[in-house]
Amino acid sequence: MSPNWPDIVDGTWPAARYETLGPFRLRQGLGGGSRVSAANALGPATEAQLRAAEEAMRAMGQRPIICLRPKDEMLDQQLADRGYDILDPVNIYECPVQRLTDTPIPRVTAFTIWSPLAIMKEIWAQGGIGPERLAVMDRAQGPKTGILLRRSDQPAGTGFVAIHDKVAMVHALEILPEHRRQGLGQWAMRAAAFWAQDNGAETLSVICTKANDGANGLYHALGMAITGEYHYRQLVQGDSPL
Repeated sequence: MSPNWPDIVDGTWPAARYETLGPFRLRQGLGGGSRVSAANALGPATEAQLRAAEEAMRAMGQRPIICLRPKDEMLDQQLADRGYDILDPVNIYECPVQRLTDTPIPRVTAFTIWSPLAIMKEIWAQGGIGPERLAVMDRAQGPKTGILLRRSDQPAGTGFVAIHDKVAMVHALEILPEHRRQGLGQWAMRAAAFWAQDNGAETLSVICTKANDGANGLYHALGMAITGEYHYRQLVQGDSPL
């Protein structure tokens, strides 16, 4: 049975607050990005219920944004008709953790550390992952760790891993530009797998935008399979940026 991806995402990358309003589950992200700010539908929605959800999201200080999965075709069309634009279609990858624990990681290449070191925060900041997303990491309640990557005796990248329901999900993987295309992505995923195995996880997973050819190629090359997908729709017409 495939993991319950909405629960895995919420468990490993949690919003600041959740609220159920009619057929919608709302998330307050406090600036932590789409993943912790998007509502999702629990069932069919009327126009009145959709308008109420939009107002509730604005009251949270957020532009209306809704996460849509393959079963949400009717709502997807409903939102398109209301002027919502598609944002960031993604793939969800997974594999058994044992698939990535077959090769030892080269010495002093990857370290699992929590709480994050200052250099890890600096690397994240260079990739646009600031205090609001660090706060998301702090909110994760299950086992979690950061990954510090090194290359040529220099800090080269970082990432975050958390476990929910025996699934370890990798988030916020960031490699400095001068160290990319040197194989660090695979060592980050293998380090995550070793840590996940040691902490009771059976599955390793990661979310990747469909437009990121390099990352999609990496996960395919590692033997990870696409087992889920979703996209967002964000209301633009008539809304001022928040």
